[in-house]
Amino acid sequence: MKIAIIGATGKAGSRVRDEALARGHEVTAIARNPDGITKRDRLTAQRGDVFDLDGMARLLAGHDAVVSATRFKAVGAKPIVDAVKKAGVKRLLVVGGAGSLEVAPGKQLVDTPDFPAVAKEEASAGRIFLNALKAERDLDWTFLSPSGTFAPGARTGKFRVGKDALLKDAQGQSSISMEDYAIAMVDELEKPKHSRERFTVGY
Repeated sequence: MKIAIIGATGKAGSRVRDEALARGHEVTAIARNPDGITKRDRLTAQRGDVFDLDGMARLLAGHDAVVSATRFKAVGAKPIVDAVKKAGVKRLLVVGGAGSLEVAPGKQLVDTPDFPAVAKEEASAGRIFLNALKAERDLDWTFLSPSGTFAPGARTGKFRVGKDALLKDAQGQSSISMEDYAIAMVDELEKPKHSRERFTVGY
């Protein structure tokens, strides 16, 4: 496949990029500053600004799918969605957040008393992004939420898949490594199972 990744130098975006390359896909890595991206086979680095609609649409045109790994608070859904649609790409996959996952029916993680204050604004912006996608009628979108703890770690290939509820292990911990998250994202790119919906992964 030909995959464009917006935010390809970030922690999550870079791991999705590397996972896709390892599986033989062609990747266009789009970032505000792509100079640090190491040259590799099937990898094209491009400088892009998400607020430049025409420029971003040109970069995205001709791809089978777009992965957005941008910060929600800084960008929001509209610039990404508009650029993907203008480019004529049908599939948009989004590196989501855990804040909008449910911890009980009708109660989301971001609304719990113990949710870290420092992360609340970004998590709330992620929820707004997801709600914007749910109202989208044209794109074939997928929003992949990580578990509560989302950090670099081991690539095990062993994790559970859920839908809208926060996944926890037997000890009550909610976590997924960025490496295993990238596996789930590229799995979804290759064999779509969550068209026009959100899903989550965790141990």
